[in-house]
Amino acid sequence: MMGPFKLYFLYSTFAIFPALGFGVDPALRINVFDELKLGESYAGVFQVQGFHNESRAFLFQDSWRNVRVKEDVAEVMLQKLRDKTEFTVLATLKQERLNSGVLLSIHYAEHRYLELESSGQRNEIRLHYRTRDQRQHTEGFPYSLADDRWHKLSVAVSVSHVVLHVDCNRIYERVIENPSMDIPSDTTIWLGQRNQAHGYFKGIMQDVQLVVMPQGYISQCPDLNRTCPTCNDFHGLVQKIMELQDVLAKTSSKLSRAEEKMQGLDGCYCERSCSMNGELYREDERWTDGCRNCSCYNGTVQCETISCPPPQCPPDSAPAYVPGTCCKECQPVCLFRGRVYVEGDLKSVRDSSGNCLLFECQKHSMQRVENAPCPELTCPESEHITLTDRCCKVCRGHHFCVEGHSPSCVENSECVNLEAGSCCSCKDGYRALRDDSAYCGDIDECAEGKHYCRENTMCVNTPGSFMCICHTGYIRIDDYSCTERDECTTGLHSCDENAICFNTVGGHSCSCKPGYVGNGTVCRALCDGLCQNGGSCVNPDTCICQQGFTGKRCETDIDECTDGFVECDSRAICVNLPGWYHCECRDGYHDNGMFSANGESCEDIDECATERHSCANDTVCFNVDGGYDCRCPHGKNCTGDCNHDNKHKHNGQIWVLDNDRCSVCSCQSGLVMCRRMVCDCESTTADLFCCPECNPGLSSQCLHQNRLITYSSGDTWVENCQQCQCMSGEVDCWPMSCPPVVDCEFTQVPEGQCCPHCITDPCQADTVRNDITKTCVDENGLTRFSGAAWTKHRTECTLCQCKNGHVCCSVDPLCL
Repeated sequence: MMGPFKLYFLYSTFAIFPALGFGVDPALRINVFDELKLGESYAGVFQVQGFHNESRAFLFQDSWRNVRVKEDVAEVMLQKLRDKTEFTVLATLKQERLNSGVLLSIHYAEHRYLELESSGQRNEIRLHYRTRDQRQHTEGFPYSLADDRWHKLSVAVSVSHVVLHVDCNRIYERVIENPSMDIPSDTTIWLGQRNQAHGYFKGIMQDVQLVVMPQGYISQCPDLNRTCPTCNDFHGLVQKIMELQDVLAKTSSKLSRAEEKMQGLDGCYCERSCSMNGELYREDERWTDGCRNCSCYNGTVQCETISCPPPQCPPDSAPAYVPGTCCKECQPVCLFRGRVYVEGDLKSVRDSSGNCLLFECQKHSMQRVENAPCPELTCPESEHITLTDRCCKVCRGHHFCVEGHSPSCVENSECVNLEAGSCCSCKDGYRALRDDSAYCGDIDECAEGKHYCRENTMCVNTPGSFMCICHTGYIRIDDYSCTERDECTTGLHSCDENAICFNTVGGHSCSCKPGYVGNGTVCRALCDGLCQNGGSCVNPDTCICQQGFTGKRCETDIDECTDGFVECDSRAICVNLPGWYHCECRDGYHDNGMFSANGESCEDIDECATERHSCANDTVCFNVDGGYDCRCPHGKNCTGDCNHDNKHKHNGQIWVLDNDRCSVCSCQSGLVMCRRMVCDCESTTADLFCCPECNPGLSSQCLHQNRLITYSSGDTWVENCQQCQCMSGEVDCWPMSCPPVVDCEFTQVPEGQCCPHCITDPCQADTVRNDITKTCVDENGLTRFSGAAWTKHRTECTLCQCKNGHVCCSVDPLCL
């Protein structure tokens, strides 16, 4: 029985914006034609009659166009779209046959944030976008728009859900990776092309819009607006939930197999590198860091404090610290008025007249230094302090650290103000490595027993402090102690509902029940073979199929057209699609613009009134439902001649069209029959203009995207991880097909390559199939779900992420 929360959720899902059919807030709509002011002059674009009578449309023709939105206008458009999770791209178009072109492109450099493309050569609609983790992704929908017919197109994105409508019929509905609309400034917007060199759309477009709200397709097809879900909608939602459960089960199974493989790799030797202060070091490499000698061992940095031997200095020198060094070095000294000064020391004295003279030790002698004018002090004279290394007095409480006269406090040390100067002091959790405290090293509280960790915990040293980590299977009482728990009886276990929980010392284990497989954390029903086409195995050997599929393994597409599930209007024909269908107007009919799902909006074309017939001069055109008839007037004999383009053609005559030299027509008993010229490349009389695939010359060649390389018709190449092909002078590109990465939890795309590879180190992975049952424990003992990210405690520049139970941390160089 369905609970009230689920009913409320379903109702909320389908009841959003119930009044969309009455119009859309202009603040939520971006009309690309209006923003471009396309009515003005654009080379290669011409205004023509649109889909409806007296409606405005534009013909995109040649391949030397530059239809790009101006920068200031583009920024206003992008502001509406930026950071949105729900939007819809709408267009009404008539695309030339076999043309492959971009309808709308929003991209920055090589990064396509939103691009809609129609490929006539591969009969495919493509949606290009960038994911939240800044990867380029392409979602392809098998459907042909390039058929020289009018179509209404809608692509609606809602977070991770996309719905494709064509002519107000829902064609595809999918779950995709979340698109990122974090669009930077200076992003360009193009219409009818990707850039100045590629993706030229050829045909007619009108009403290209971006609607920034849920279910934006309703503004194009008001009849789709409804406030309550149908049975099919409810069934589809249930199927999607089951499909996600199946994906989760498969991922967990692959994780289990990956863990088994990783256990076999434990005996392998891998050289691990070390990272320190943004520098990378190899195994066994040694270097000096401040007052420490460091080395890289098994991927871990180990450092020891430098031991400084007392320097043996000659009589005219003395040991002193030099900036940038850890140990004292011999420095020249000066003897002045019975005292010894080191190179660089300053001394102020008063002459017989009371004037202050400043001297500096330079090369074994005190040299006179020119005094700068003293600033006026704001404190009373009783607060004035005389210093030995300068002539100018200062006020009591003077900030010597800010002034810069303090020693160089370098590592884990901070400057402290004194009454007549400053000194260095180690931060909390650190001890001095030099007697002036300029260099300080971390105190290992765990090794020295200076911590407060109690039973069932493990002390872990951190820079300047320490943490108490609970042993596995224990829960935290406070920051310093933990206690054991029985996860199975308290319900705090991670076992699947179809698994048995076994409590163990310090933890628990899970085992799937008979008839189910998995790692115990996730168990799925065991079916004899895989459920196909998105079907879900819900019980042992039982598949539940998605709408539109049937069979024991959901392997059969239901042909709604032949199985009697669909009843199209007599003026329409049913066209079956994978998992779906739609009613398309028959020849002799066209849609009246209402786009009814069952074809009731199809109406007869009056070929006689629109002069779209081929009746001869001595015959009369009579319109009939779905066509026309050429009849002889009463009392006359017809010759069977034809009238074509206001020219008289005799019965049996053959000719080539004036406006299309590649089409051949003939007159047959009053009817004009035309067809495309058949190309025979072996014939010496073949018209190379009509048969570009037979032409070895430039007319059938394509230019590379950089306009520097040419390809012949049929040639293929790879560009930016896309497979491109030249066909009859046009370039079409589609994403490269990568082999499936089987049984792989962590993947990485190596530099210079296009396809992901399995890796075992989760911290090096570009993509992680997150398993929500695999959690991490951070440095504060908090449980983090897989995919979560946080800033490490007391190290605000260290970013950490949980990757399926593995904690991966890195230093953000921009934060330092």
